[in-house]
Amino acid sequence: MGEDVNGLHHVGHIVLDMEQAMERYRRLGFTVSPPAYPVLPRVAGGPGEPFGVSNTHVHFPGNFVELVAVIHETGRVPGGARPIPLQVPDDKLPGLVAALDATAANIRSFLQRFQGLHIMIANAPDIDSVAARLTAGGVGHGGVHAIQRPVETSAGIRMEPARYLEISDPELPAGRVPEGRIGFAENAPVEAPQDQPHTGHPNGATGLVECVLCVADPALPELERRYGTYFGQARDSRLAPGAGAARFDRADVTVVSASALAGLLPGERPAALPAFVAYTVSVRDIAVTQRFLRDNDIPVTRTGPGEMFVPASAALGTAIIFRQDD
Repeated sequence: MGEDVNGLHHVGHIVLDMEQAMERYRRLGFTVSPPAYPVLPRVAGGPGEPFGVSNTHVHFPGNFVELVAVIHETGRVPGGARPIPLQVPDDKLPGLVAALDATAANIRSFLQRFQGLHIMIANAPDIDSVAARLTAGGVGHGGVHAIQRPVETSAGIRMEPARYLEISDPELPAGRVPEGRIGFAENAPVEAPQDQPHTGHPNGATGLVECVLCVADPALPELERRYGTYFGQARDSRLAPGAGAARFDRADVTVVSASALAGLLPGERPAALPAFVAYTVSVRDIAVTQRFLRDNDIPVTRTGPGEMFVPASAALGTAIIFRQDD
């Protein structure tokens, strides 16, 4: 079970203000791509207009961190953002408009909980196998969807096919589980290094390697069972065995009980339960990363010789863990 999952595809950081988020991420030492937003008419023959959400990415070879913000009803978009015109037949337009409006409503509902991490998508080399396994296990999901997504390359923006699946809780809106949005996506074919812009980062980050979920203590056993169905068998985390944390290696997810969170991230408190509270990036040299962050007046807490984190209060609602790359 879970052999069809291979690490993290991306995590999604939902923010109130895209321009503020980009400035903060750059102070944290990440290279941030220019944001993009969809443009299309709301009715056939009408003028194209921006709506839905804008997003941008912190790219690594093979995965990424996504920053997402709702486009305000005024149509204001972040400075420097790129419009992505969407082409759709007239008879399909109402469905796409409804889907984009639903996405924006979902993001607004996440922000009503807290600004921070709400999306965790695992990489699935064979997403049809994942769908069949989840269905056989009685896990609700919306099926596999095929889309075209804009991908930035050294030659410019190109549209590439992508396929994804979202898990659904029958008591929540489609594509939602209590902790946010959980899903699977197929990675695009690996590009040549020269076709992967923005993967070098001043803080020395080399990859997205972990997502951390915090749950109420009584909910931990059921959450472990549920995630085992999604991602395969868990093992004890790097905390002491039985200390209220488990690691799902195939998806690079750590689940920690609220009482054990301080043992993993001293001083951190979840904004809600359950909630994604942190993600981890690997770095080439932890000492160099620490100097970079302190030079930028970013607070850090060391949790070991090869690890430290920036608290959620300094990173727009999510703690960011930096770990020495093995």
